[in-house]
Amino acid sequence: MAAAAAMALAAGPIPSVADSGASSPSEGGGPRRNVYGDPFIAVTHGMPGCPVPEGPLLTEAEANAEAHWRSQRGASCYLSGRCRLSNAYLYDKEIIPRVEKAIRADGRYDNTSVWVLGQRRWVYLKGCVASAEQAGNLERLVRNIDDVEIVIDELSVGAATKPKYAVERSSEAAPPR
Repeated sequence: MAAAAAMALAAGPIPSVADSGASSPSEGGGPRRNVYGDPFIAVTHGMPGCPVPEGPLLTEAEANAEAHWRSQRGASCYLSGRCRLSNAYLYDKEIIPRVEKAIRADGRYDNTSVWVLGQRRWVYLKGCVASAEQAGNLERLVRNIDDVEIVIDELSVGAATKPKYAVERSSEAAPPR
């Protein structure tokens, strides 16, 4: 019972999309937005034509469906003693700026277009790189950043390759913003 209370406390209230003022409706699910505030940013802009990834956008129904597992996965890190903070998602707003800084400071990725998404200490790399070797180096760089638990490589070699991620609906091949 105490573990369940700790998980509920760590998860906090479930945000409501209805109050968000979101204005772009999705097919059959109402407005979509980054309900949980997961950090998602474009880090590099060097490969024109790279498909822009869709951010962590959810409808209210999708957010409600994810709420339970997000609270369980977020709090389980703390309850198992692997996290000092009460919820693994609390790390993401610190991790993603450090990922951005490391990638830009490295200097080997100026010819890429890369977006990063943080969710519960997991970092998703999305976008286009020049070679598989470059993708592997980028993944290793990010994996060595403090508090990063897992790196998910969704990078494509070249801008013409079909992306491994969902593409932004408003423009499938727009340059990063």
